[in-house]
Amino acid sequence: MQRRQFLRQAGATLAVASTAGLAACAPPPRASTAASGSVVAPGTRLGAEGVELAPIRASIDRITGVYVCTRPFRAAGPRIEAQKLGHKTVVHNYGHGGSGWSLSWGSGTLALQMVQATGVRELGVIGCGAIGLTTALLAQRAGFSVRIYAKDLPPDVFSMRASGLWTPDSRICDAAHAPALADRWERMTRISHARYQSLLGLPGKPIEWIDGYSLADAPFGKFHGEVPDEPEFGDFSDRVHDLTPRPVELPPGSHPFPEPYVRRYTTLMFNISSYANYLLSEFLAAGGRIEQREFTRPEDLLKLPEHTLVNATGYGARALFGDDTVIPVRGQTARLVPQPEVNYGLRMRDISVVPRSDGIMVQVIGDTGNFNNPDITPRREDSEAAVRELADLMTGMRRG
Repeated sequence: MQRRQFLRQAGATLAVASTAGLAACAPPPRASTAASGSVVAPGTRLGAEGVELAPIRASIDRITGVYVCTRPFRAAGPRIEAQKLGHKTVVHNYGHGGSGWSLSWGSGTLALQMVQATGVRELGVIGCGAIGLTTALLAQRAGFSVRIYAKDLPPDVFSMRASGLWTPDSRICDAAHAPALADRWERMTRISHARYQSLLGLPGKPIEWIDGYSLADAPFGKFHGEVPDEPEFGDFSDRVHDLTPRPVELPPGSHPFPEPYVRRYTTLMFNISSYANYLLSEFLAAGGRIEQREFTRPEDLLKLPEHTLVNATGYGARALFGDDTVIPVRGQTARLVPQPEVNYGLRMRDISVVPRSDGIMVQVIGDTGNFNNPDITPRREDSEAAVRELADLMTGMRRG
């Protein structure tokens, strides 16, 4: 696999960093000590003076699944606008790139305001992913009678295959459209961030704060690059620095990592299985209805009883509404057996690690061939290589 080797600018490890990711300018990988991965014994602590971490048991026999999604990128950013369709009003709410979970409450709030302007009290929502579920719940709490229509339900929607980090400007638009989107994006981001603070501490920990570590072989900010076959994306991180703690560079000897440059960051994490279950349970408990149904053309929506609809179909809007501005950006993750004692994330070379409660997510980042690629066939060999790279890191870390 061809992959980039670069360091993003100093702000890249903030919680708002894109899942396009950070990859260090690294030397050739160390030889793995075992074909299947790490040989670090359970119970070992990896530590130094200031950081003590539980080791990740990274081996390919602990991979429980490999998942692929198509992130719905639009150069101009999310489409949130009302459109007349015959005698109905359709409020579009799709095209959030890699930021669907992160922006869902703010985006849903903007869509709801357009729904309220129609004067109806019954609403149909098309789609049951991150955006559809959240918009439906917001409308329900605003007094609407809501029914969700969807071909697939969680866990069989693409949103469930996301990595699970707070990344509100991940592939949200291209750089040329960033100035026009900036104010709306900031509003969505701040609304969503505030809502997530109210979801902390719930049973199942649907949302939680975690620490993570970015690893590099050269000083942060010295090099910058992009995936060669992808556009330059909008970067809004400077607008919301106050929402997350600033990253801290750790001096040598204060951490267990073999890399000379280490930065600790703090970010929000979505335990997506628990979080999706929370949203569904809240919606159904308040009388929400769900009907599994597939639509292949806009005219199919005219048969629904609701006069106002929200289109939250994500990448599906490309086919349903013929919107060729929706570009699929392929992303792949592998899930390892959960380790409750592992509570930290990692960004290294060309992989990202997220310690979710439903499994440790290992994401390949920085590789080419994903932009405008609708192929959802898993490439297991890529994920196995990423897990072996993670295993090499674990064996090279100092023991506490």
